[in-house]
This record gives sequence, structure tokens and C-alpha cells, in this order.
Amino acid sequence: MQKTIFITGASAGLGKATARLFQSKGWKVIATMRNPEKETELTKLDNVSVLPLDITNVAQISSTVDKALALGDVDVVFNNAGYALSGALEALSDDKIVRQIDTNLLGAIRVTQAFIPYFRQRKAGLFITTTSIGGIYTFPLSSLYHATKWALEGWSESMSFELAAFNIGIKTIAPGGIITDFMDRSLDANSLPEYQELENKVANGMSAGLKTASTADQIAEVVYEAATDGKDQVRYVAGEDAKALYARRLEIGNEASRKEIGNMFLA
Repeated sequence: MQKTIFITGASAGLGKATARLFQSKGWKVIATMRNPEKETELTKLDNVSVLPLDITNVAQISSTVDKALALGDVDVVFNNAGYALSGALEALSDDKIVRQIDTNLLGAIRVTQAFIPYFRQRKAGLFITTTSIGGIYTFPLSSLYHATKWALEGWSESMSFELAAFNIGIKTIAPGGIITDFMDRSLDANSLPEYQELENKVANGMSAGLKTASTADQIAEVVYEAATDGKDQVRYVAGEDAKALYARRLEIGNEASRKEIGNMFLA
């Protein structure tokens, strides 16, 4: 039987790559995005439906989920929409703080909540959420971004217990760097002169890190693995750079790992 995946943030990057991959594997795809009228690629593919969804709009989440379910059964929900807020906490306005949490964290929670009754009645279903190696590791000047990604990791693990009773799965994809225009599209730089030296060091470090980054297509393959392997496994670390960082943290421990990162930027 043909399966269906519902994807948020499908207009570019990992979301679009995942939509293309699942479609090529014979799945039906419901690709959601804030401005579907601008989409020109996915709309040309067979078995792909494009729907509007701003995950910070609670009413639209409800209406779009209803529209998706009216198209037929949904088997997997991929919470992928998000962006990166950078800058020292001191420099961030309250509006920007709230927007980051509303998008990256509450958006995924609300979309998931909207689908749970449907999955519970079916006694089947799977939620997958894009977190980040930044949900395991931290780097300077991204505290709000890390706050949302660490929260998604903990939330997903906790949710795995309450969903298991209804044969519903929940998983996370924690990529490292991805070679897309994510940073250009998402980075919301905020600066104060006092942090300029640190900002320069972090920018140089991020540029160097992109040399080992994965493509969006490579990370989409991990999403497909998580959707189809049938494993009772919550976290999927994706990308060779992320795997190396994760292995290093497990090897030396949290505090030694934190100091190691600090030495990279503060020494």
C-alpha cells in the first residue's frame, strides 16, 4: 500500500530534498510551506500535494492538517520547518526570542499535537523532527537556537513513552552542517561591539566546518531510513561531521567536551 508523508518547511533545503526523495520512492507527499504559490518544482511532481502552512499560525495548523487528512491517510509527519537565530543573548530583542521558540519548538509541538488523535485512532503513525547536532552540542552565540533544539530532543524522548502505548513512533534527525542556503535564509544576525571578536572567531569556525558538511540529499536519506527501518530508536545523528562530534562527546564526557569547544573559540 502506498504511504504518505506530511512535511513542514518543504520549500527548500532538507524539506524539499526529503519531498523529492520520498516521491521517488513511490510515496505520496504532502509538502507544506508558508508561500506555496512560489513553489515551481514540487508542484510538477506526481503524487505531491503542496499546501500552505505557517507553523506559528495555530489556526492554520488545524486547517492544513484537516486538508491533508482529507486527501487520504498520513503515515509519517516530518517536522522540519525552522531557522537559526544567532547573536549574543544580550543583543536579542524579546520579539526575536519569542519568534525563535515559537517557530522551532512550539511549531513542531503543535503540528504533532494536531496529528496525535488521528494516529491514536489508527494505532499507527510516526513523527520525525529535525533537531541538529546543536541539540547535543553547543557553540557560542547560538543560545536560543540551541535552547529550541535541545528542547526538541528532550521532548521527543519523553513523548516516545506516551505514544508507544498507541503504537505511534517518534524520532529525531540530528544533522551537522548541511550544504544549502539555510544560513543565508535563516540566519538572523544580532550584534554588539563587545562581542565582535567572538563573532569573527565563530564565523571563521563555521566556514571551516562547512568543508565537512553533508548535502541535503544525504540527510534526506537518513530521514528515509528513520521512516522505514521499523526500529524503536529515537535519535538519528546524521552526517559524518555530526557523528564525529557526537562520538567525541560520548568518549570524553560532557564537561570535557564543553571545555574543548570553548578552547576552539575562547583561547
